[in-house]
Amino acid sequence: MAYIVIEDVKVYNDAIEIAEVIYKRVMQFPSFDRYSLGKQLMEAADSIAANISEGHGRYFFKENRNFCFYARGSLLETKTWLCKARKRNLIPEDEFSKLIQDLNTLHYNLNMYINSIGPSTK
Repeated sequence: MAYIVIEDVKVYNDAIEIAEVIYKRVMQFPSFDRYSLGKQLMEAADSIAANISEGHGRYFFKENRNFCFYARGSLLETKTWLCKARKRNLIPEDEFSKLIQDLNTLHYNLNMYINSIGPSTK
């Protein structure tokens, strides 16, 4: 069986890209918002890819899946912080909608990735 490097995992790359888009927006927040809400938003967004990669580096399938579950939790946390940013007028509606749509797609793909890890658990 060939080893797959993390950089070849689409869901990981998608998570990296979404976090970079969010980072660029957060850096435009006013100072107070950048260091309060923005910091939380960035930590949650960065954690998605970080957990996917940490799980990928684990020896056992169950550990890999568990870290993907953490990534899924971080994804949902990211959506919460984006909602707060939108309600506080820190992000325009069109940008917010695009990010939520991208996160929904990532959520679906992350679930598919989780289901593909290791032997079936059913």
